[in-house]
Amino acid sequence: MHAFPIAVILLLGFSLAASESGSPPAPPVARKIPKVTEIHGWKLVDDYFWLRDKQNPEVRAYLEAENAYADTVMKPTEALQKRLYDKMLSRIKETDVDVPYQEGEYLYYARTEAGKQYPIRCRKRGRLEAPEEVVLDINELAQGQRFMALGAYEVSDDGNLLAYSTDNTGFRQYTLAVKDLRSGRLLPDRVERTGSVVWANDNKTLFYTVEDTSKRQYRLYRHTVGTPGPDELVYEETDARFSVHAWKSRSKAFIFLLSASHTTSEARYLPADQPLAEWKILEPRRQGIEYYPDHHGDVFYLRVNDTGRNFRLVKAPVSDPRRNNWQEVVPHRPEIMLNGMDFFQDFYVLYEREKGLLQIRVTSLRTGESRRLEFSEPAYLAQPYINRQFEATRFRYTYQSFVTPLSVFEYDVSSGVSTLLKQKEVPGGYDRTRYTVEELYATAGDGVKIPISVVYPKGAKLDGRGPLYLYGYGAYGFPIDISFNANIFSLVDRGVVYAVAHVRGGGELGKAWHDGGRMMNKKNTFTDFIACAEYLLAQGYGSREKLVIEGASAGGLLMGAVTNMRPDLFKAVVSKVPFVDVINTMLDESLPLTVTEFEEWGNPKEKAAFDYIISYSPYDNIQAKAYPNMLVKTSFNDSQVMYWEPAKYVAKLRALKTDHNVLILKTNMEAGHGGATGRYDRLKEAAFDYAFVLTQMGIND
Repeated sequence: MHAFPIAVILLLGFSLAASESGSPPAPPVARKIPKVTEIHGWKLVDDYFWLRDKQNPEVRAYLEAENAYADTVMKPTEALQKRLYDKMLSRIKETDVDVPYQEGEYLYYARTEAGKQYPIRCRKRGRLEAPEEVVLDINELAQGQRFMALGAYEVSDDGNLLAYSTDNTGFRQYTLAVKDLRSGRLLPDRVERTGSVVWANDNKTLFYTVEDTSKRQYRLYRHTVGTPGPDELVYEETDARFSVHAWKSRSKAFIFLLSASHTTSEARYLPADQPLAEWKILEPRRQGIEYYPDHHGDVFYLRVNDTGRNFRLVKAPVSDPRRNNWQEVVPHRPEIMLNGMDFFQDFYVLYEREKGLLQIRVTSLRTGESRRLEFSEPAYLAQPYINRQFEATRFRYTYQSFVTPLSVFEYDVSSGVSTLLKQKEVPGGYDRTRYTVEELYATAGDGVKIPISVVYPKGAKLDGRGPLYLYGYGAYGFPIDISFNANIFSLVDRGVVYAVAHVRGGGELGKAWHDGGRMMNKKNTFTDFIACAEYLLAQGYGSREKLVIEGASAGGLLMGAVTNMRPDLFKAVVSKVPFVDVINTMLDESLPLTVTEFEEWGNPKEKAAFDYIISYSPYDNIQAKAYPNMLVKTSFNDSQVMYWEPAKYVAKLRALKTDHNVLILKTNMEAGHGGATGRYDRLKEAAFDYAFVLTQMGIND
């Protein structure tokens, strides 16, 4: 346990002294300093606003005291945490190499070495038998740092220069550097707060975006490698709802600059071999219309939702791509979401969603013949691998599921045959046949069917008495597709039914599914999740006394809302980096992401939106009643959901809740929104979380 000066403890008003001899210490109690906000006839009193002052040593002391309390509460599980960590580690092939991909004259790949936290990025010239060149060793970058994350990683077309960016705080604030791969030395070029990075075809001009004070990527600059600058500002997005992103087409003919909000987009384009040329608008923005471009030959292809929410595919001549010249290639289909596209010299690939499942369709540009790849499991994730060659005749994709490890396939476009290149090895005797996977459907209050993906031990007795874990998210149109995570078998092998609720607000069933759980429909996300929990319990998949739920970020909002609504339904809750202080955050336009997210949550400065949000905002709806056992996690350098939201949430819960259930706040003082980045550190975090989950289910071994 960390020790704090008595003066600080008294000042903060919390104590770590034992409540009575031999019992755990009393939890920290944050002092109250009321801050009143008057809006729309309401007086909002925030007793814990002071926790926002990151530079205040009292704030850090409070968080450290919460960490010490959490460690004390969890101390009896240390042996279980160690067993969990060891088992999770045993399922990882620590020294491994990814499937190489070709770019230019080189084969690029990443590999890992036992004992090292991060991947090593490498390449070989021409063939796999050639000598290895280490392009970037993330372990070296991480030396002396408490945090390390790689952002951009872009090699110039001639293979000589690497532009990459790193974040050493967790605040997702990336610094751009350029490395000469011939000599191995770093060039003096350095840019702070960067986002996307693109090489022009001359191998010396870099385009990059930068963020503003609210962490919105808003400007595009042009930089010539080796020159001191200042760099030329190419474009500035002045609408605070919009962020910018740049990339180069696979054809290497054009660089695109996309300016997009949550509901509207606009693209500019530039010939990649003419970095000084004028950027042109492909199609002016229209509120509520999104489009995303690609290039092939003398036409642009656009994925656009102008005739329906689920998008269609059109093409337009490069010479004049205005809307009146669009030709429809694939019409809008109400039952199929067109999620994305990739264009190659002789074929194109569409990424579609039908009945909640990802589909990959490959179409020949010469013959028009179209094939959809076949996937047989009830829940899975299929997506493109790294495909950099425009002239390729084969397309690589990955496939995984609850029970199928990450697998890389190569699809021959002419024959229609997929070949497995590599499946991630799971050491320790993993056997996929030991598990049952199902896709279930709960019925929401309005009659809508909500998909639930489930995995459990084959032959398990579903008698309503076993442990049940339920995960949910439901925001931004982001789907929770079923990937392979060997860690979950530390739950499933102990008899836990592991389930994911695909609630509205996510993107599993297309744009309408997103619309059904955002803005003034947000409460559907919460009632959907409750319906899923009740359905699983009613069908015997678990016991209410052993039901643990989890969500992160916007999924943490989900956890906070359903816990306020139905605290009786859940034994325990794991809430990670939770967005729980919705009203106060969305009223503060100086915070990262606030303005850009008005189109997801609504703007509470407008009374109708305020009235709706205040009715579900978790922080504002905490009451003096019993709550489930709770583990709340955050990171001190989180740039997406500031640490003070979960800290304030826990402080208010401590002050109001009437039960004696466990409530712990665990703050990673050296990380950001995603937690630790080192793979061994991440396993330790997972072992801590799973120890909490299992003990709440009554499983202690």
